[in-house]
Amino acid sequence: MRGIFKKVCKDFEAVLAEFDGEDDHVHLLVNYPPKVPVSSLVNSLKGVSSRLLKQRFPELEKRYWKGALWSPSYFAASCGGAPISIIRQYIEQQNTPD
Repeated sequence: MRGIFKKVCKDFEAVLAEFDGEDDHVHLLVNYPPKVPVSSLVNSLKGVSSRLLKQRFPELEKRYWKGALWSPSYFAASCGGAPISIIRQYIEQQNTPD
């Protein structure tokens, strides 16, 4: 999953700085250019990862949410002003999804 997210970020001239999460969600710390709408980046991250993971791991179907790998919602927040070390520490403390 990390590799998929990194590739999508690269396509948007963005950098995946940190990745972790829980069984039912992920946390991404992404440095992206201001010209990129966050909604476009998130939609691509979810769409591409869903398509590729479904192809590679069809057994994931039993974990789908209403027939989809990802829920239609997401949470995005700006962290300009917060020390990046604190944001990284928070994400690192999450459990990496299987």
